[in-house]
Amino acid sequence: MKTILIIDDEPQIRRLLRTTVESANWKSLEVEDGKRGLHEIALTRPDAVILDLGMPGLSGLEVLRSLREWSEVPVLILSVRDQADDKVEALEAGADDYVTKPFDGAELLSRLRAIMRRHEKAPDSPVFTNGKLAIDFPAREVTIGGHLISLTATEYEFLRLLALHAGKVLTHSHILRSIWGPKSEEQRQYLRVHLAALRRKLGNAVKIKTETGIGYRLEIAAEALRNTSRGLKNDDISGGNEI
Repeated sequence: MKTILIIDDEPQIRRLLRTTVESANWKSLEVEDGKRGLHEIALTRPDAVILDLGMPGLSGLEVLRSLREWSEVPVLILSVRDQADDKVEALEAGADDYVTKPFDGAELLSRLRAIMRRHEKAPDSPVFTNGKLAIDFPAREVTIGGHLISLTATEYEFLRLLALHAGKVLTHSHILRSIWGPKSEEQRQYLRVHLAALRRKLGNAVKIKTETGIGYRLEIAAEALRNTSRGLKNDDISGGNEI
């Protein structure tokens, strides 16, 4: 049974989250402040953490930065803050995903499944598969349904980066730093051009979701999620190919 730790100072939200988490047949643990949250993570080693940003005392962002010094446990931020800058700051600090309050229970469970599945994947696997997409990292080959797709070196690096973090939002600056270097963080037109080319070549078999003002994520295929979680429906997975 998966264990989900909820760190939130609002009793009503914790109660709602507990009901949502337990509806997926997972175990829920709850704490009301960041300091106790860090202690509970070290003590119980949960499979994922739902973390509020706006807590008194130790803020959610401070908890996240402290946590990332010693743990890679999947963290889903749940916050009333819906500005792009807040989301970018949390993602850059090490959050795996971000959901705003009020939240939809089905979406929250879907995103929890995605970030846990990503952490369960072997990081050194030579071949990445996601639905019809397969990437042979040593050979630098990309196939869709067994058919070889011709990508430029930059398009391949873009897709490779998204695949290595499948299910996670990668911020614009993270992608730009990783592919073009630290001096290119403001050159977002690079992303738009290469992403448009990638989407044309990959077609509808691969969904790269735009998180407006924040970055991009490679959606984990619905059938892959069904393999790890019973009862997940196709409409639990958000899609979209907007730029």
